[in-house]
Parts: sequence; C-alpha cells; structure tokens
Amino acid sequence: MISNRLHQSSFWQKLSKPRGSDSSLETEESPLFRILVQTLVIVGIIATDIATESTTSFWAVPLSIIGGIWSWYRRKKRNVGAKFVIAIGMLVVLAVFLGNIVSMQDSRVSLARLLIQLQVLHSFDLPRRKDLGYSMMIGLILIGVAGTISQTIAFAPWLILFLLLAIPTLVLDYRSRLGLERIDNRLNLSFSRKNNANRSRSVSPLSGSLLAPKKLGIFFLAILLFGLAIFALLPRFPGYQIQSFPVSGPEGMENQDFQRGERQIVNPGYVREGQGTGTNPGQSPTSGAGKMDSTFYYGFNSKINQNLRGQMTPKVVLRVRSQAPGFWRVLAFDRYTGQGWEVSREQQAQDLDRSRWSFRFFVPLPSTRAKTRQIVQSYTAVSQLPNLIPALASPQFLFFPTRQVSIDAENSLRSPAGLTDGLTYTVISQVPERDRTALGAAPKQSPRSIQKYYRQVPEAIEAKVRQKTEEMLAKSPKPLTSDYEKVLFLAQALKQNYQLKTDLPFLKDGEDLVEAFLFRFEGGYGDHFATALTIMARSIGIPARLTVGFAPGQFNPFTGFYVVKNTDAHALTEVYFPEYGWFAFDPIPGHDLIPPSFEEAETFGVLKQFWHWVAGWLPSPVTGFLGWVWETAIGAIGTVVGWLWRFMTESLIGGIIAAIFGVGLGFLGWLAWKPLSRWVRGRQLAKYPPIERLYRQLLDTLREKGQGKHPAQTPLEYAAAIRSIYPEPVAAIVEEISRAYVDWRYGDRSADVNYLRGRFAQLSKSVRK
Repeated sequence: MISNRLHQSSFWQKLSKPRGSDSSLETEESPLFRILVQTLVIVGIIATDIATESTTSFWAVPLSIIGGIWSWYRRKKRNVGAKFVIAIGMLVVLAVFLGNIVSMQDSRVSLARLLIQLQVLHSFDLPRRKDLGYSMMIGLILIGVAGTISQTIAFAPWLILFLLLAIPTLVLDYRSRLGLERIDNRLNLSFSRKNNANRSRSVSPLSGSLLAPKKLGIFFLAILLFGLAIFALLPRFPGYQIQSFPVSGPEGMENQDFQRGERQIVNPGYVREGQGTGTNPGQSPTSGAGKMDSTFYYGFNSKINQNLRGQMTPKVVLRVRSQAPGFWRVLAFDRYTGQGWEVSREQQAQDLDRSRWSFRFFVPLPSTRAKTRQIVQSYTAVSQLPNLIPALASPQFLFFPTRQVSIDAENSLRSPAGLTDGLTYTVISQVPERDRTALGAAPKQSPRSIQKYYRQVPEAIEAKVRQKTEEMLAKSPKPLTSDYEKVLFLAQALKQNYQLKTDLPFLKDGEDLVEAFLFRFEGGYGDHFATALTIMARSIGIPARLTVGFAPGQFNPFTGFYVVKNTDAHALTEVYFPEYGWFAFDPIPGHDLIPPSFEEAETFGVLKQFWHWVAGWLPSPVTGFLGWVWETAIGAIGTVVGWLWRFMTESLIGGIIAAIFGVGLGFLGWLAWKPLSRWVRGRQLAKYPPIERLYRQLLDTLREKGQGKHPAQTPLEYAAAIRSIYPEPVAAIVEEISRAYVDWRYGDRSADVNYLRGRFAQLSKSVRK
C-alpha cells in the first residue's frame, strides 16, 4: 500500500515538474495561445495607427504574421543566425527612436513606433511562453498609448475588441504557467493507452474554463459594464491629474521664427483687403459692406469689420484637453473704429525665444491680487487656422514647436506660422479666480496707461450712448455702487432687451455700429452685443476691450476632449478692475453671462456630461423625468461624496477619520466575505444535477481543509490520494461518493442521493472535528 502511494506521488511530481533535459517542455505548444497573442498585438498596432493617423500597420501587421508563422515552425530550433539579425535590427530601431525623440515628434508616438518595430523583430523568435508574454505586454502598452493619443471615439471599438481577445489569452497564459496544458495532454495520452474504449469520452483540457463561449461572454459583459460604471463615476480632481505636455508639428516647424520683424496676423479668409485664400476671396473687405468667409472667423485679424454679413459653415477646428473648461482666448482689440475694431499697438509685440533643448516658452504674467489656479491645456489643430495661439487667460508657460512666438500688448500669443492640421501644443495658465466680492470692492481709479487705450469712445456717439447706459442702470431695483455690478447689470439688460438678428441690413457709410445697434436695429449679430457692451462700459468711465476666441465646445465624455468648431468663435467684453486685471462678460443672448471657468469644474463632471449626451437621444418626457431623478438623487449623492472627499483629503483629522473608516470597512468586508462566498457558491451549485452538486460540495469541503483536487486528477485518483491523509472511515466515504459520481457521469447509472447525503453529513462532522 505504502509503495503504491509513493509511486502515485512520484507520478504527479513527474507530471508537474518539467525535466531540464527535455527542451520541448520549455516550448509553448498551444497554437490557439499563439494565434490569440498575435491577434492581440495586431489589434494594438491598428489601434495605434488610428490614434496617430499613420499607416504603420500596412507593413507591420503582415511582417508580424510572417514572423509568428516562422517562429511556430522553428520553435524547437536554436535559430542562432536569426537571433543575430534580430539583435542588429533592434539596435537600428533604437537609433531611429533616439533620433525621433530629439525631433519634433510626440514622444508617445515615437515610443509606440519603437514598440511596433521591436514587436515585428520579436515575432520571429517566439519559442517559449515567456516570449509570448513579452508580446502580450507590448500589445497592452500599444493599446494604452493609443488611448492617450486618441482624440475621437473611433478608438473605442478596438479597445472593446482588445478586451474580448485579452480574456481568453490570459486564461491560456495562466494555464500554461501552471503547466495544466502539459499535464492534461499527458493524462489524456496515458488514459487512452489504458482504456481505448473511453478515448472518445476524454474531457477537453479547456472544459469548464473561461474559454467556453457562454462563460467568456458573461465575463466579457461583466468587465465591460463594470469598466463603464467606474469610468462614469470616477471623480475628476484637476489637482491630481498627470500633467503631460505634448508638442508636435510639421517637419521643419521647429526652425521657424519671425522674419524681418514681421509679426502680422495671417488669416487665410481675410488677408490684405479681402484678397484671401478662403471660400470668399475678394468678398470679405476689412472695411465697408461685405460677406463673411464661410470657413474662417472674421475676428481673427488685426482689424475686424463688423459690417460683414453671412454665416460660417460648421467645421471642427480644434480638440482641447483641459483640466477645466474655459473661453479659449485668441485676440483682443483696444481701438473702436465705428464699424469694427483694430489693434492699435500692432508693432509693440514682443518676441519670446525658447531654449534649443526645450519647447517651453516663458510668458510674462500680468500682475493681479486675485487668487489663481494653474490650468493645463493641450490643443490639437484639426484644420487650418490663423497664426494666433488660443489659450486660457494669463498663460504662464507655452510648449510650442516653433523657435519663436510673439505676445502683443493685449497679452495675445502669435506664431510665426499658421496652425495646421495635426499641430499640437500645450499651455499652462494661471487663471485668476473670479471673486465677485473682491472685484466689487476694487479701486475705481485705473492707471493712466489703461485709461489711455481702453476708454476711447467716438465723440459723435459718446453722449447718446452714455445717456442710454445710465437709463438702463437706473432700472436696477437696487443702487449699483461698483463697476462690477454695473457691467453685470448692463450685460443682462442687453440680453433681455435686444434680439439676435440674422437678416440685418448693411450699415450705411459713416453710420456707427453701436448707435445703430441700440437705436435703429435694437439688436444684431452676436458679436455686436459684445461691441455694444464694451462701448457702453467705456461711456461711463469703465475700461473695457473686445476679446475674441472660442467657446469651450462640445465635451466628449469618452475621449475627454472638448471638440471646438469654427462656429464656436465669438466675441466677449473684457473689463479692467484695478489691482485684479481683466475679467470677461458675455452679453450674447443664449450664452452664460459669465464665461465658464475652473470654478464650474465639478468632481463628477464627466458623469454629468455623459448624462447630457444620453439625454440628447431620449424623448422629452423621459428626459424630464430622468433629469428630475438626477437633480434630486444622483446630484445629492455626488455632493455628499464630493464633500466627504474634500473633508478626508484637506485636513489631518479628516485623514485620520478616513483611515479608521477604511480599516473598519475592510474588517466588515472580511467578516462578510466567507458567508457571501458560501451563498454565491450555493447559488452556483443549485444549477447542477443532485449527484454532481453533492460531489462538488465534497470537493469544496476538502479544499477548505487544504486538500484540494488537482485539475489533472480523476475523481478515483483523488479518492485514492485522500487515503494517505485521512483515516479509513473518511476515505471510504470519499471513495463511495466519488465512485457514485463517476458511475453517473460516465456510466449513466443512477445513485441513491439521499443515502449519499447522509454519508456526506458524517464526513463533514468528522472533518470539522
């Protein structure tokens, strides 16, 4: 008996431990595992191509497939010559990678290309499981890099496909690590030799695993739903976001600077008295009646003409990733011309140079007493734009690919070249906080330099506009004592008393825009509202200027980018408050009175944006009901969770309480884990036939005592192994139940389940004792 048990023990050791002399045991022999790994890498390569808008997959995918086939047929060879060639190839791609790092290319794109090239070389030498593991890791890194670079939802299907392939790949990898495939194959071979009659009934090595289509589908859906839930509920805290500063541009752009002091603005739609290259060349003059270009915004120029009529055709121009929404400011104007605006100090722009070893420009910050918040933004141009650089207010650092940039007297940034498709740059702004109380108490006396340029009003209309402004302010239900309250009230009054008009006639020669807006048309285009508010503020002694830029755009909750169109461009009024600086107001009907800023960034903003996206597809009654649920229930939960998070992270007492709460929650979870797992296991066992349920209960009971069944053991072999551990009464019950299960499973014989349940109860008592 003892010698028989020793023989069985050595048999299992031989099966579970590979011999060093048998080199085939180190070779991965599963074709399915190899195919899945290869497919996983191909998906990563294609996803990277889609994210970077390149064509690497056209050569990388075929070569990778050829390499995989080669390595399969040569898996048991030493392949010394091939390894030598692969080593040389790796040195070459490393040199190319280092060259790309010092050039204009995005470091993430360079890393992705390096990994693809290494994978193609690596695919020609994949004999062992760990070699396939390297390929799996490269595929995971590629899909991760594609996720950070992708700016559209086109990446999502490839991510889902990658997840669908990754689940069975990890299952096969885990089985290979445990040596289960090798043991299953040997056992099947041994048993088939002993019993040829039962060869056709041998159980597949993969039966019961996650590779079964039903289990694979359930597991995939569970992971997908769980991931989406985490994505939607995950708090967004700007202070904890990783700050990455991507910069890239066309080849040769890094050497561009301003030639011969020329820093003029180049707008393709409005160049040199309408002789531009836009959609309406020659019809968009900088003065007098004319037609707007349908692609390029007329306000991005050193001189703008607000006597143009028409509208733009919507077109995506920017994708912006920012820690907070805001008005992507482009340009500001100080001189009012009667029918438009111009930059009076065009020649006072200051050049900024960067280091040869960095793309970072230091931008001078305007002085302010206001508290500021650092906001990081990354911009990617999707189509051609003028050589003006959009950024949030008060940029401090600019990461831009040219050798020089320029900043004008209005704190607007300019580039030596236009923004072209694919250009990416990053801005770090110190955005001032909008404290209404502090701005209301700001001094009223502005510096002379401010009064000189930002209080100019044409004499012909000054008295008339001032009278109209004072009439509006007199309608306030309470006295307005501060400049901030006055401008805020005027902006709201313009929204309520004047209308947006798209069929506005042209201004007459010499007719003033603001006068016509207030008294003749009683409304106008959106930008006319900003012009009117600016001049009205100036008429009562408040310094103001016109600013143009882009609204935040449409936020995509799946990509994290704000999608900005050319039709998002519009004008605002910026008002100067002594000691605090410039703050914007938006008088256009339908717009928020105060442009969005970091004060409106919410902890659960992505979940809210996702809800807005979903609500756009639902009927109005359903949207109304769900909106009420959101405001009352989910909104309250988000507020409470946000308050708790701030309490736990912003004070020492809160951190201690959070630690105590976490320990207590973990202890309660530990206490509840075993009953919960037993309940779940009971629900699972209820699906099996009675005899199989009883046998699985037997295995669970012995597993809890540290005597689990090896997957390669048959029920009878396991019962024989138990005899060396437990006394004869217990071993007899195990053998009796095991034999009844085998007879039912493979011999179609019925079993006395009630009798066996009684025997199992006896075993349970004995084992517990």
